[in-house]
Amino acid sequence: MEKIKIGVVGAGVWGETHGSIYHEHPMAEFVAICDKDIKRAEAIAAKYGVKEVYADYREMAQKSHCDAVAIVTPDFLHADIAVAFADAKKHLLIEKPLATNVPDIERICDAVERNGIRCMVDLHNRWNPPFNKAWQEVRSGRLGVPKNAYLRHSDIKWVATDMLSWAAKSSIMWFLGSHSVDTLRWMFDDEVSRVYSVKSEGILKDVGVDTADTYLTTLEFKNGGIAHMENSWATPNGNTNVNDFKFSMLCTKGMVSMDLSSHNLIHLVDENRAYTPDILVTNFVFDKCKGLSYESIRDFVDRMVDGKEFRVTLEDARRGALIVLAILESAEKREPVTVNL
Repeated sequence: MEKIKIGVVGAGVWGETHGSIYHEHPMAEFVAICDKDIKRAEAIAAKYGVKEVYADYREMAQKSHCDAVAIVTPDFLHADIAVAFADAKKHLLIEKPLATNVPDIERICDAVERNGIRCMVDLHNRWNPPFNKAWQEVRSGRLGVPKNAYLRHSDIKWVATDMLSWAAKSSIMWFLGSHSVDTLRWMFDDEVSRVYSVKSEGILKDVGVDTADTYLTTLEFKNGGIAHMENSWATPNGNTNVNDFKFSMLCTKGMVSMDLSSHNLIHLVDENRAYTPDILVTNFVFDKCKGLSYESIRDFVDRMVDGKEFRVTLEDARRGALIVLAILESAEKREPVTVNL
C-alpha cells in the first residue's frame, strides 16, 4: 500500500509537530511545507528532508504532489486555505476550530462536498485517555444516562500574552472552548439546543491583549441533560500546570470525576518552583510523542489508510463551531440563545 503524502500549511511549533508525526508514521510521507515566512518553512523542510517548500498556499495547492494537507494556522485563517486545497482535490486535516464565522463554515463544508474529498478537524480530546475511558463506561450503560456535567478547561495567562501572537484576534472559546463543546456533545451523545453564557474582561486587556478573560456557559441538551462549562485565559501564571482541566458527570446510576491538571501522578520541585508535568497532552516517551494531541493526528493518517470514518466527522466540527458562535452571541447579549444547527 502506498504511503499517504501529506503537506503542512503553517510552520509554527504545531506545524512542525504535525510534520514530525508524518515523518515517523510508517504510512505517511511528509512531502511539503508552506509558510509566509519562507525561512521558517525551509528550516523545517531541512530538518525532515522535505523537498517542496512554499511561501504561498495557493501555489502549494496547485503544484504540490501531496494527497492531503494539514492546516495549522490561527483559528480565523482556515477557510481560504481549506477551500483552495479542497478545490485542488486534497484531503484536509484542519486544526480546530473548523472556522470562526458562519460563511466560512459553509464555504469549507461546500468545498469538501463539491470536491468529494475527506475532512477531519483536530478536536483531540476524544483521544484523551481518561475521557475516552469515561466515554466507554458511559456508552456501556453501567453508569446509566448522563444528566448533568461540569467541565473546566482553562489556560494560564502566558498562553494569551506570550505563546500566541494572535490571541487578541481570537477567543478562549475558539482555542479551548471548541474542545470543551466537542467533549460534552460526545459524552452526552446528544445535541445542544440552547446556551447561556456570560463573560468577564479586564485582566488581559490591562496587559494589552484585547480579548475576554473568561466565559461561564450553561448548555442545555435536547434530551434534558445540562452542562456547565468554564473556559479562561486568565488563570495565574503560577499554576503548576499550563492547563486547568477538570470534569465531572452525574448519570442516573453513577458518576465520573477527573482532575487532569493537578493529577497527583507526578510532581516536580526545583530551586524555583513546584510544577506538575504534562503527561497527557504533549508527552514524550523515548523521544516519541505520545500525548493525546499527537494521537489524533496519527489517527487521521490511519483513517486515510483504512478508509474508515474519521472519529471526529466534519458534521461534528460544523455543529461544534456553530455552538461556540451561539455561546459568543449569548455572552454579548447576556441572554440565552437557541442553537440552530
